[in-house]
Amino acid sequence: MTQNKRALTCRFLPLEQISVKHLRDMYRVFSRYYANTDLETFVQDMNRKSGVFLLAEKAGNRVVGFSTWTEVALNYGNGKAIGVFSGDTILEKDYWGNKALQQAFALRMLKLKLTRPGTRVFWLLISKGYKTYLLLANNFVRHYPNHHNRDKSLVGVIDQYCEKLFPDYYDRNNRLLDFGDNSQHLKGDVADITDCMREANAKIRFFDDTNPSWRRGTELPCVGEVCSRTFIGFFRKQLGSRRSTLQ
Repeated sequence: MTQNKRALTCRFLPLEQISVKHLRDMYRVFSRYYANTDLETFVQDMNRKSGVFLLAEKAGNRVVGFSTWTEVALNYGNGKAIGVFSGDTILEKDYWGNKALQQAFALRMLKLKLTRPGTRVFWLLISKGYKTYLLLANNFVRHYPNHHNRDKSLVGVIDQYCEKLFPDYYDRNNRLLDFGDNSQHLKGDVADITDCMREANAKIRFFDDTNPSWRRGTELPCVGEVCSRTFIGFFRKQLGSRRSTLQ
Protein backbone atom coordinates (compact mmCIF):
# COMPACT_ATOMS: atom_id res chain seq x y z
CA MET A 1 0.00 0.00 0.00
CA THR A 2 2.74 2.49 0.90
CA GLN A 3 4.50 1.78 -2.38
CA ASN A 4 1.29 2.29 -4.35
CA LYS A 5 0.64 5.62 -2.66
CA ARG A 6 3.96 6.94 -3.94
CA ALA A 7 3.52 5.60 -7.46
CA LEU A 8 1.10 8.15 -8.92
CA THR A 9 1.54 10.95 -11.41
CA CYS A 10 -0.68 14.04 -11.48
CA ARG A 11 -0.88 16.35 -14.48
CA PHE A 12 -3.17 19.21 -15.41
CA LEU A 13 -4.98 19.07 -18.75
CA PRO A 14 -6.86 22.09 -20.16
CA LEU A 15 -10.36 21.25 -21.37
CA GLU A 16 -9.33 21.15 -25.04
CA GLN A 17 -6.74 18.46 -24.32
CA ILE A 18 -9.16 16.04 -22.64
CA SER A 19 -9.81 13.09 -24.94
CA VAL A 20 -12.75 10.70 -25.17
CA LYS A 21 -10.57 8.05 -23.52
CA HIS A 22 -9.80 10.42 -20.63
CA LEU A 23 -13.52 11.01 -20.13
CA ARG A 24 -14.30 7.30 -20.12
CA ASP A 25 -11.45 6.56 -17.71
CA MET A 26 -12.57 9.32 -15.34
CA TYR A 27 -16.18 8.19 -15.49
CA ARG A 28 -15.14 4.61 -14.71
CA VAL A 29 -13.61 5.82 -11.43
CA PHE A 30 -16.42 8.28 -10.68
CA SER A 31 -19.24 5.75 -11.15
CA ARG A 32 -17.59 3.31 -8.72
CA TYR A 33 -18.05 5.74 -5.84
CA TYR A 34 -21.08 7.86 -6.75
CA ALA A 35 -24.72 6.86 -7.13
CA ASN A 36 -27.19 8.32 -9.68
CA THR A 37 -24.55 8.84 -12.35
CA ASP A 38 -24.66 8.54 -16.13
CA LEU A 39 -22.01 9.18 -18.76
CA GLU A 40 -23.96 11.83 -20.67
CA THR A 41 -24.48 14.04 -17.61
CA PHE A 42 -20.86 13.51 -16.59
CA VAL A 43 -19.60 14.68 -20.00
CA GLN A 44 -21.94 17.70 -20.07
CA ASP A 45 -20.73 18.77 -16.65
CA MET A 46 -17.09 18.30 -17.64
CA ASN A 47 -17.57 20.61 -20.63
CA ARG A 48 -18.27 23.48 -18.22
CA LYS A 49 -14.85 23.13 -16.56
CA SER A 50 -11.58 24.86 -17.44
CA GLY A 51 -9.45 21.76 -17.01
CA VAL A 52 -8.73 18.59 -15.04
CA PHE A 53 -6.02 17.22 -12.77
CA LEU A 54 -5.58 13.62 -13.89
CA LEU A 55 -4.10 11.06 -11.47
CA ALA A 56 -2.64 7.88 -12.93
CA GLU A 57 -0.43 5.00 -11.89
CA LYS A 58 3.16 5.43 -12.99
CA ALA A 59 3.28 1.79 -14.02
CA GLY A 60 0.77 1.33 -16.82
CA ASN A 61 -0.66 4.88 -16.68
CA ARG A 62 -4.08 3.66 -15.47
CA VAL A 63 -6.29 6.57 -14.39
CA VAL A 64 -7.20 6.25 -10.69
CA GLY A 65 -8.59 9.70 -9.90
CA PHE A 66 -9.15 13.27 -10.97
CA SER A 67 -10.21 16.74 -9.86
CA THR A 68 -11.68 19.57 -11.92
CA TRP A 69 -10.62 23.26 -12.07
CA THR A 70 -12.81 26.25 -13.02
CA GLU A 71 -11.98 29.94 -12.57
CA VAL A 72 -14.76 32.30 -11.39
CA ALA A 73 -14.68 36.14 -11.26
CA LEU A 74 -15.67 37.49 -7.81
CA ASN A 75 -15.87 40.70 -5.80
CA TYR A 76 -14.37 40.98 -2.33
CA GLY A 77 -14.45 44.13 -0.26
CA ASN A 78 -13.91 47.01 -2.67
CA GLY A 79 -11.93 45.04 -5.22
CA LYS A 80 -11.97 42.23 -7.72
CA ALA A 81 -11.07 38.68 -6.75
CA ILE A 82 -10.78 35.33 -8.46
CA GLY A 83 -12.12 32.01 -7.29
CA VAL A 84 -10.92 28.57 -8.33
CA PHE A 85 -13.80 26.15 -8.16
CA SER A 86 -13.04 22.49 -7.55
CA GLY A 87 -15.94 20.37 -8.67
CA ASP A 88 -15.80 16.60 -8.85
CA THR A 89 -12.82 15.13 -6.99
CA ILE A 90 -12.39 11.40 -6.60
CA LEU A 91 -9.51 8.99 -5.94
CA GLU A 92 -9.65 5.21 -5.81
CA LYS A 93 -9.71 3.96 -2.24
CA ASP A 94 -6.38 2.13 -2.55
CA TYR A 95 -4.73 5.53 -2.96
CA TRP A 96 -6.45 7.50 -0.22
CA GLY A 97 -3.72 9.42 1.54
CA ASN A 98 -1.62 9.97 -1.58
CA LYS A 99 -0.47 13.60 -1.82
CA ALA A 100 0.12 13.90 -5.59
CA LEU A 101 -3.11 15.82 -6.25
CA GLN A 102 -2.64 18.18 -3.31
CA GLN A 103 0.88 19.02 -4.44
CA ALA A 104 -0.09 19.62 -8.07
CA PHE A 105 -3.08 21.72 -7.03
CA ALA A 106 -0.99 23.82 -4.62
CA LEU A 107 1.65 24.52 -7.29
CA ARG A 108 -0.98 25.62 -9.80
CA MET A 109 -2.60 27.83 -7.14
CA LEU A 110 0.80 29.35 -6.36
CA LYS A 111 1.36 30.11 -10.04
CA LEU A 112 -2.07 31.76 -10.26
CA LYS A 113 -1.40 33.86 -7.16
CA LEU A 114 2.00 34.99 -8.43
CA THR A 115 0.58 36.01 -11.80
CA ARG A 116 -2.23 38.03 -10.16
CA PRO A 117 -0.36 40.25 -7.68
CA GLY A 118 -2.68 42.30 -5.52
CA THR A 119 -5.73 40.17 -6.39
CA ARG A 120 -7.39 38.08 -3.68
CA VAL A 121 -7.58 34.42 -4.70
CA PHE A 122 -10.01 31.92 -3.16
CA TRP A 123 -10.47 28.16 -3.37
CA LEU A 124 -14.12 27.31 -3.88
CA LEU A 125 -15.46 23.83 -3.29
CA ILE A 126 -18.61 21.94 -2.44
CA SER A 127 -18.26 19.03 -0.05
CA LYS A 128 -20.30 15.88 -0.63
CA GLY A 129 -18.37 14.15 2.15
CA TYR A 130 -16.07 14.89 5.06
CA LYS A 131 -12.82 14.07 3.23
CA THR A 132 -13.24 17.02 0.88
CA TYR A 133 -14.05 19.30 3.79
CA LEU A 134 -10.91 18.19 5.63
CA LEU A 135 -8.76 19.19 2.65
CA LEU A 136 -10.00 22.72 3.25
CA ALA A 137 -9.99 22.77 7.05
CA ASN A 138 -6.55 21.15 7.37
CA ASN A 139 -4.74 23.30 4.80
CA PHE A 140 -6.29 26.78 4.71
CA VAL A 141 -5.60 29.27 7.48
CA ARG A 142 -8.68 31.36 6.55
CA HIS A 143 -11.68 29.25 5.57
CA TYR A 144 -15.43 29.04 5.98
CA PRO A 145 -17.45 27.23 7.25
CA ASN A 146 -15.05 27.03 10.16
CA HIS A 147 -15.43 24.73 13.15
CA HIS A 148 -14.01 27.52 15.34
CA ASN A 149 -16.72 29.88 14.01
CA ARG A 150 -14.09 32.21 12.49
CA ASP A 151 -13.68 33.99 9.13
CA LYS A 152 -17.34 34.95 8.76
CA SER A 153 -16.34 37.68 6.29
CA LEU A 154 -15.98 34.89 3.69
CA VAL A 155 -19.72 34.11 3.77
CA GLY A 156 -20.30 36.64 0.99
CA VAL A 157 -17.87 34.78 -1.27
CA ILE A 158 -19.87 31.59 -0.79
CA ASP A 159 -23.13 33.37 -1.60
CA GLN A 160 -21.59 34.86 -4.76
CA TYR A 161 -20.27 31.70 -6.32
CA CYS A 162 -23.27 29.56 -5.38
CA GLU A 163 -25.64 32.10 -6.91
CA LYS A 164 -23.47 32.29 -10.03
CA LEU A 165 -22.92 28.57 -10.52
CA PHE A 166 -25.94 26.95 -8.84
CA PRO A 167 -28.74 29.54 -8.61
CA ASP A 168 -31.54 26.96 -8.75
CA TYR A 169 -30.13 24.75 -6.01
CA TYR A 170 -28.74 27.09 -3.37
CA ASP A 171 -30.51 27.19 0.00
CA ARG A 172 -29.20 30.52 1.28
CA ASN A 173 -30.84 30.14 4.71
CA ASN A 174 -28.96 26.93 5.53
CA ARG A 175 -26.09 27.60 3.08
CA LEU A 176 -26.40 24.19 1.51
CA LEU A 177 -26.74 23.04 -2.08
CA ASP A 178 -29.63 20.65 -2.66
CA PHE A 179 -29.71 19.07 -6.09
CA GLY A 180 -32.71 16.87 -5.26
CA ASP A 181 -33.31 13.28 -4.24
CA ASN A 182 -31.90 11.89 -7.49
CA SER A 183 -28.67 13.88 -7.30
CA GLN A 184 -25.23 12.31 -7.41
CA HIS A 185 -24.00 11.31 -3.98
CA LEU A 186 -21.42 9.10 -2.38
CA LYS A 187 -22.46 5.46 -2.17
CA GLY A 188 -23.33 4.28 1.31
CA ASP A 189 -20.10 2.37 1.92
CA VAL A 190 -17.84 5.24 0.82
CA ALA A 191 -16.42 7.62 3.46
CA ASP A 192 -19.19 7.09 6.02
CA ILE A 193 -19.02 8.90 9.36
CA THR A 194 -19.16 6.73 12.47
CA ASP A 195 -19.90 7.77 16.05
CA CYS A 196 -16.25 7.14 16.91
CA MET A 197 -15.11 9.47 14.15
CA ARG A 198 -17.47 12.18 15.33
CA GLU A 199 -16.15 11.88 18.86
CA ALA A 200 -12.49 11.84 17.86
CA ASN A 201 -12.42 14.63 15.27
CA ALA A 202 -14.07 18.02 15.82
CA LYS A 203 -13.84 18.93 12.13
CA ILE A 204 -15.62 15.76 11.01
CA ARG A 205 -18.26 16.34 13.67
CA PHE A 206 -18.69 19.93 12.48
CA PHE A 207 -19.14 18.82 8.85
CA ASP A 208 -21.73 16.21 9.89
CA ASP A 209 -23.66 18.75 11.99
CA THR A 210 -23.48 21.51 9.39
CA ASN A 211 -24.59 19.27 6.51
CA PRO A 212 -26.68 16.60 8.27
CA SER A 213 -28.31 15.41 5.04
CA TRP A 214 -25.03 14.79 3.18
CA ARG A 215 -25.82 11.10 2.74
CA ARG A 216 -28.78 12.09 0.56
CA GLY A 217 -26.51 14.28 -1.56
CA THR A 218 -26.78 17.80 -0.13
CA GLU A 219 -23.46 19.59 -0.44
CA LEU A 220 -21.70 22.05 1.84
CA PRO A 221 -20.32 25.06 -0.09
CA CYS A 222 -16.95 26.16 1.27
CA VAL A 223 -14.23 28.72 0.62
CA GLY A 224 -10.58 29.12 1.61
CA GLU A 225 -8.35 32.13 0.98
CA VAL A 226 -5.13 31.46 -0.90
CA CYS A 227 -2.45 33.45 0.91
CA SER A 228 1.23 33.22 1.88
CA ARG A 229 0.44 31.61 5.25
CA THR A 230 -1.54 28.89 3.50
CA PHE A 231 1.35 28.07 1.17
CA ILE A 232 3.93 28.14 3.97
CA GLY A 233 1.85 25.80 6.12
CA PHE A 234 1.10 23.42 3.26
CA PHE A 235 4.67 23.05 1.97
CA ARG A 236 5.99 22.74 5.53
CA LYS A 237 3.65 19.76 6.01
CA GLN A 238 4.85 18.26 2.74
CA LEU A 239 8.50 18.56 3.77
CA GLY A 240 7.75 17.03 7.17
CA SER A 241 5.94 14.14 5.54
CA ARG A 242 8.83 13.54 3.14
CA ARG A 243 11.39 13.51 5.97
CA SER A 244 9.37 10.97 7.97
CA THR A 245 9.11 8.76 4.86
CA LEU A 246 12.86 8.84 4.28
CA GLN A 247 13.75 8.03 7.89
